[in-house]
Amino acid sequence: MSKTAFLFPGQGSQAVGMGKALAENFATARAVFEEVDAALGQKLSALMWEGPEDQLTLTANAQPALMAHSLAVIRVLEAEKGLDLGKAASFVAGHSLGEYSALAAAGALTITDTAKLLRIRGDAMQAAVPVGKGAMAALLGAEWDLASEIAKEAAQGECCDVANDNGGGQVVLSGDKAAIDRACEIAKAKGVKRAILLPVSAPFHSALMAPAAERMREALAGAVIKAPVVPVVANVTADAVSDPEAIRQNLVRQVCGSVRWRESMLWLGGAGVAKFVECGSGKVLTGIAKRLVAGSEASNVSGPDEISAFTA
Repeated sequence: MSKTAFLFPGQGSQAVGMGKALAENFATARAVFEEVDAALGQKLSALMWEGPEDQLTLTANAQPALMAHSLAVIRVLEAEKGLDLGKAASFVAGHSLGEYSALAAAGALTITDTAKLLRIRGDAMQAAVPVGKGAMAALLGAEWDLASEIAKEAAQGECCDVANDNGGGQVVLSGDKAAIDRACEIAKAKGVKRAILLPVSAPFHSALMAPAAERMREALAGAVIKAPVVPVVANVTADAVSDPEAIRQNLVRQVCGSVRWRESMLWLGGAGVAKFVECGSGKVLTGIAKRLVAGSEASNVSGPDEISAFTA
């Protein structure tokens, strides 16, 4: 029998209006948004539903907002559709901040603690590097090995790291602005289809995030992490983990480490997963799963219509 994995989106999937229809239709969703608002001492839900977009896009807001939407979906599925994640899923996984959503969905973290940790994470990542000093670029038509080669050549004593491997020839580099600019030129010379600078506010998942990793080490040291009801496939290892201490270490390493999403998807496919359910904003992970895991089904649940169509 084929297995199911629940997936949780990362930064870039946020949009004004996210989660609004859920809150209007389901009291359980409203309760999640209220809990996150209370945890942060901020009306984040109002920002999610009304904007302005530039405020929602800020890392410190986007991260807890995406988690809130994902967890609202899970709670509504539990209340309306009798979802028992421990029985319905064999694994959970989340892209970057989505790993926190996955852990909260699987009961390893409370929603309140997750919101607070993501606010700290967002602030710390933003503060780690002065604006304009770092950059990120997507190499389209490059696989991991070529991207790593380009990064090494472009570094020239500066930081240039492979930040995300999303598969299907999409790898993201991150680091010092000058090194990333060099990487884009080298990529073109090596025949990479396109190298595009990304509209991000900091060089995420690079060695430049070391101050943020330290801040998260402190924050996570005091966090209560329980064993999840299903194993979580970690970004930095592309392997399943259930041990709370290993989870804690992975979340610290994740700040500077690569998001090994392609390998995570292939690992899940190899473990017998043939059905993927993306919970929350956007359909990025749904598309990647279909592309990487041959013969798999993937769908997104973000609003009332998908809730109605969902069968546990």
